[in-house]
Amino acid sequence: MATREFLWSVFQRVDKDRSGYISADELQMALSNGTWTPFNPETVRLMIGMFDKHNSGVVSFEDFGALWKYVTDWQNCFRTFDRDNSGNIDKSELRSALTAFGYRLSENMIDLMMKKFDRYGKGTILFDDFIQCCVVLYTLTAAFRQHDTDQDGVITIHYEQFLGMVFSLKV
Repeated sequence: MATREFLWSVFQRVDKDRSGYISADELQMALSNGTWTPFNPETVRLMIGMFDKHNSGVVSFEDFGALWKYVTDWQNCFRTFDRDNSGNIDKSELRSALTAFGYRLSENMIDLMMKKFDRYGKGTILFDDFIQCCVVLYTLTAAFRQHDTDQDGVITIHYEQFLGMVFSLKV
């Protein structure tokens, strides 16, 4: 784990307006997906939401350490599955990653996820979009499992229960 002094120096560099908090815009400017393009704002919003303990849209220094570790862990994970070191994840690498995470998804679902998270239509998923893909999949799966009490992969819910489930998620 990074030292508190190191984290403080990083936090101060990211906190451009010196507010003592990091906003989504400040975090987006600080993160790199390895392609010299801005980090996906939707991924940044998801991450801020995960570590924003007060629902204020910002992250304090106390929460920044966990956010920093989260991004670092995702970088290491991404590198593990980016087998050809291309800086992105192709369909085969995505399938390997999701299988390693315990998901058993059809080829059609893998294709749909590639289409959904391949922001530039190149048949690959960048680092920031990979994080978003995995976070969304995890969040949706957790919501599904709350209703799948017998763990058979099938749920029966009313339309408004479904809407309530989806609209209450931070995705």
